[in-house]
Amino acid sequence: MTDTSPIAKGVVVQDGRTALEWTHFSAALFDLDGVVTKTARVHASAWQRLFNEYLQHYSARTGRPFRPFDLEDDYRVYVDGKPRYEGVKSFLDSREIALPWGTPEDSPEADTIYGLGKKKDGYFEAYLRESGVEVYEGTVRFLRLARDRGLKTAVVSSSSHCKQVVQSAGLTALFDTRVDGLETQRLHLRGKPAPDTFLEAARRLNVPPERAIVIEDAQAGVAAGRAGGFGLVIGLDRRHQADALRQQGADIVAADLSDLLPQTQRT
Repeated sequence: MTDTSPIAKGVVVQDGRTALEWTHFSAALFDLDGVVTKTARVHASAWQRLFNEYLQHYSARTGRPFRPFDLEDDYRVYVDGKPRYEGVKSFLDSREIALPWGTPEDSPEADTIYGLGKKKDGYFEAYLRESGVEVYEGTVRFLRLARDRGLKTAVVSSSSHCKQVVQSAGLTALFDTRVDGLETQRLHLRGKPAPDTFLEAARRLNVPPERAIVIEDAQAGVAAGRAGGFGLVIGLDRRHQADALRQQGADIVAADLSDLLPQTQRT
């Protein structure tokens, strides 16, 4: 006899394995970095280089002790999942460093939030050219199964490189729409943890939020899915933060989306 018990709307545990009841949903909305592609670590390296360079110069100029950017605490709490310029401000605020916003026309050498954001963008592009784009195979299998089950799909990312990364990974055909950093700026949407970008994706797909799944690996992204009233928020624990993802509102937390596939499709 099969032991089946619900753990969230549209999710059951069958003989000890978590499974989705696909008929509860009409769409799946995927974050990009850390969910679909392994570019999160490329972003993290670019942020680390940017802030450590800036903090060293700041220390030399002010006499304040140099405390390096921490890839675990600083990246996860202040930067991960947020729009680029908001990430710059969030981290600097945490160190009690005040910089002017400047303007979008600022060069990467400008001592402004826009300037630092542009410099980070240049570092990311350089790293991306060197390392290329890797995908999470479990996510690709989950994407294909979702589409086979009739779900519409969207990629929702704060990155302005989203289109380029998805194309490089050969995944363009698997998404019905894209809401990225460029669209966020064009439409004047609030970035994660606000739900605006996910809500815009659901609107484009003509699917009410309660019928959509949000899949995120960042605390800010999970919080955005919960704030938007989405039917299911899946947190992917890529960086040993399962408890934090649950606290931000993840209905279920998995190490990889392959864990939520039928047994025959998990490998």
